[in-house]
Amino acid sequence: MIDSLGEAFAADGHELALVGGPVRDAMLGRPHNDLDFTTSARPEETEKILRTWGEALWDMGRDFGTIGTRKGPWQVEVTTYRSEAYSADSRKPEVAYGTSLADDLVRRDFTVNAMAVRLPGREVVDLYGGVVDLATRVLRTPGTPEDSFSDDPLRMMRAARFAAQLGFEVAPEVVAAMKDMASRISIISAERVRDELVKLICAPYPRRGLTLLVETGLADLVLPELTALRMERDEHNRHKDVYEHTLTVLEQSIDQESRLGGGPDFVSRFAALMHDVGKPRTRKFHDDGTVSFHHHDVVGAKMTRKRMKALRFSNDEIEAVSKLVELHLRFHGYGDGDWTDSAVRRYVRDAGDQLQRLHVLTRADCTTRNRRKADRLARTYDALEARIERISEEEELAALRPALDGNQIMSLLDIPPGRDVGAAYKFLMDLRLDEGILSEDEAAKRLLDWWAERDSMR
Repeated sequence: MIDSLGEAFAADGHELALVGGPVRDAMLGRPHNDLDFTTSARPEETEKILRTWGEALWDMGRDFGTIGTRKGPWQVEVTTYRSEAYSADSRKPEVAYGTSLADDLVRRDFTVNAMAVRLPGREVVDLYGGVVDLATRVLRTPGTPEDSFSDDPLRMMRAARFAAQLGFEVAPEVVAAMKDMASRISIISAERVRDELVKLICAPYPRRGLTLLVETGLADLVLPELTALRMERDEHNRHKDVYEHTLTVLEQSIDQESRLGGGPDFVSRFAALMHDVGKPRTRKFHDDGTVSFHHHDVVGAKMTRKRMKALRFSNDEIEAVSKLVELHLRFHGYGDGDWTDSAVRRYVRDAGDQLQRLHVLTRADCTTRNRRKADRLARTYDALEARIERISEEEELAALRPALDGNQIMSLLDIPPGRDVGAAYKFLMDLRLDEGILSEDEAAKRLLDWWAERDSMR
């Protein structure tokens, strides 16, 4: 397939090469369906060739020299040789077309992404030692890292992301440049930072990338709540290292993703990363030598919501993650597991559509080295999940609602829409949570009694 595309460009007198991630992944034996090419052809010339060769065409990247198409299962993007750079205060790169494959490769982020295969002859082009770096699992830049990061500061986050994706080490000179130039990330749009952060967190080795962000100072600017956890270390050992605990919870939540259907689950992972961010603001040392973090769940949920809004996450993602952060201690509030049916119903009601993720987060949050304690907590949560399953089968907890709806309440009490209807609905919901399923007749009787008593107290 790629040879036929190369032949089409050659027939029109243009160069074409497969480049970047697809070349790297092919050498690593990783599957891929997205193919990136670079060419001497200008976008209008590329469009003419792809319109005949491909099955569909899109040109949203035309301003950057990119034309895309689909061919069977393959997504193809062809970009004119180019160079791009950010000015000191710009959020958008300035794009200039290049004149050769060598010029195009030197502007790429890392040597392992700066390899190409000329087509249709399939000549491998490796001008900067990408094959060696791939074999030794090292991330270096084709030119100086300072020039690379000056061209596009987001590449500093990409270094952390590739460390997390590939499990590679980052060369010392690259780390040094990241530390020196971290402040340059501030010119990058929140959306681009967010997208890199999501890819990093959903990678196989997120601890590697997150640690690099913290050590280089990038986290201070894109996720300062994580850095604050490292500052939370207690030199007197009166409580666990919150930063290391958080990274361990993240890894343990990843180990349980099969419960969520398999594959990386960003909401679950980010909730694990953010679940204790309220601790630095709520830490209090006591005279007896103990330390507490009262309400760090509520404070952490607010901080999570604020950070995710700044990074332009969707409202659904913000609500899901912040809910999990707020609820992550709920299980521990019920002591040794002597839960009433009412408590189980409220747990399910409050978790809503995040119940399965809350199961994962709660289990992952146990990082004690005391095997007996860990086993006891696991057994207790096993029992809770069994209770939830039993009561769900009996009472349809997934559709938890009172026996009477708003229209029935207004008709029964002869009242118009307003706060009284809301108060009556809450009364019936509390009954449902406390006592389980009630018939409509019993619910109506209890509501009328409540209304009469409420009326007499006014």
